Amino acid sequence: MHRRWKTSPGLVVTGVLAAVTLTACGGAEVTPGGSATTTTAGATTTKTATPSTTLEISDSSANQLCDMIRPELSNFRVQGPTLGRLALNTMVHEWALRNGGINGHVLADKAMIDRVTTEACPDVRTETLTALDLPNLAAGLAF
Repeated sequence: MHRRWKTSPGLVVTGVLAAVTLTACGGAEVTPGGSATTTTAGATTTKTATPSTTLEISDSSANQLCDMIRPELSNFRVQGPTLGRLALNTMVHEWALRNGGINGHVLADKAMIDRVTTEACPDVRTETLTALDLPNLAAGLAF
């Protein structure tokens, strides 16, 4: 009997969590007080981040996110809100990983995804919200 390989949502979630964990292990440690300590080649630097600081996303990075979401719109409609939201969440974290490992920043400021897509591809954002039955894209990001 021949078994086909199936991709389960749990496997996708595990992969994303592993990527986020590996990204977090890249030498930066965030402390509860909002400061980050980075160790590189024996030198330690401390940066204090204020919660109101927003990360600037380049136009090319914003377009990359739009280009990742656009071909998935029909899948979102077919999969429905539950699986579609999981796929969106995975896609956003993959995008964040590709763009400097900003996954932690995305988690701290989920509304950033709405701001980026509103500027770069409002039509894709609107279709995604409709297909996934979301008030905003931030609501679709679980982790």
